[in-house]
Amino acid sequence: MTTAPAWQLITAAVIGIAVIVTLITWLKLHPFISLMIGALVTGLVAGMSAVQTITSFSNGFGSTMGGVGVLIALGAIFGKMLADSGGADRIVDTLIARASNRALPWVMGAAGALIGLPMFFEVGLVLLVPVIILVARRSGLPLMRIAIPTLAGLSAMHGLVPPHPGPLAAIDLVGADLGQTLLFGVIIAIPTVIIAGPLFSNLAARWVKVPVPALYVTPEDRGEDIEHKPRPSFGAALFCILLPVVLMLLSSLANVVAPGSVDTWKLVVDFLGKPAVALLIAVLVGMIVLGRGARMNRVQLAASVGSSLPPIAGILLIVGAGGGFKQVLVDATIGQVIADAISGFGGSLTIVLALAWLVSVLIRVATGSATVATITAAGILQPLVADLGLSTGATSLLVLAIGAGSVFLSHVNDAGFWLIKEYFGLSIGQTLKSWTVMECIISIVGLAGVLLISPFVG
Repeated sequence: MTTAPAWQLITAAVIGIAVIVTLITWLKLHPFISLMIGALVTGLVAGMSAVQTITSFSNGFGSTMGGVGVLIALGAIFGKMLADSGGADRIVDTLIARASNRALPWVMGAAGALIGLPMFFEVGLVLLVPVIILVARRSGLPLMRIAIPTLAGLSAMHGLVPPHPGPLAAIDLVGADLGQTLLFGVIIAIPTVIIAGPLFSNLAARWVKVPVPALYVTPEDRGEDIEHKPRPSFGAALFCILLPVVLMLLSSLANVVAPGSVDTWKLVVDFLGKPAVALLIAVLVGMIVLGRGARMNRVQLAASVGSSLPPIAGILLIVGAGGGFKQVLVDATIGQVIADAISGFGGSLTIVLALAWLVSVLIRVATGSATVATITAAGILQPLVADLGLSTGATSLLVLAIGAGSVFLSHVNDAGFWLIKEYFGLSIGQTLKSWTVMECIISIVGLAGVLLISPFVG
């Protein structure tokens, strides 16, 4: 703790965030190292000793990883298993086979959201890019009519719905209920995907007229017999994806129906609905259901699980370092000062949610990272939860407001921007007119959804 004056604490926060932004955007330093250096600078400028600062950072890192790291790891394992077994392909293929050309943009938006529910954005993107290209090629529809709805589904889930790293970390930092956040997130994500996806894709197709990339030779082209390749059924794959979601929602509903109950059924539902338990059950069930459907043996399942973990090492470190930076803000009482300043607006939930969105937007635009923006904003706003006495529902909406802000205005400092540009053969201007505008729509519609729900949960 420090007794430094408020102006010094605010200066420390501004300098710390500026250091993080500069290191990430100018020096191209990894966000993990940037967050760690920014945390150390913030603590020292705020008047904390070097030992206090590094201890605070370490405590925050450990606490965040203990609360979130397990969930991220389990989510990565499940997502990889879904892809390796062919379950994700089965879902997408089934949806596409039953859709007309007119309905395809809506189907692809649904597919993007469904695949994006358990997977990280980058994983879902890599998985669905071949599908996007093949569907656009075979249907004859403009590339943007297929790509934008799919990307909207993926991105909306990434920013608004756990178990993605950003929302999970924010839930942990502000003490929100995961089940309620998941429920509200899905409710808000549905109209967000519709507006930013199928509806906006009509404009995007007019603004960005590009040919379908000459990529991906299909199995049919190679003479493979895909009809007889074992894959899980559509129902089995869908069941595995929705299982952890249902378990967490049931736990949340049980707390509403029977708060404080110690009945056996309530204890069992609460246990099964714990995020780590729900995801662990999904992984174990997936090994049986998905593995059996794809006729994967134990060696193949082990290989799938093992290969899922290395790619998320960077994400885990970023999330942990964000938690460390948050703890420095808390221990230096910087978060309290900012919270007091925001409280001066009268404590209106609408104003608090709008400010949470704005803080997240500023960090996102500066750093290019949705995860960094979500974690940093949640750390800054953490004291508000206690000071304003926010309800459980209001705290969940705070997380979603931060998540909505975290996807705003993707541009040249965002890795996702370059992935979209290169995959679809776009120029920078075309990427800005399609992908970037879509991200802004998701962010603004997401905030609007949060504000519309807020009067009913305040």
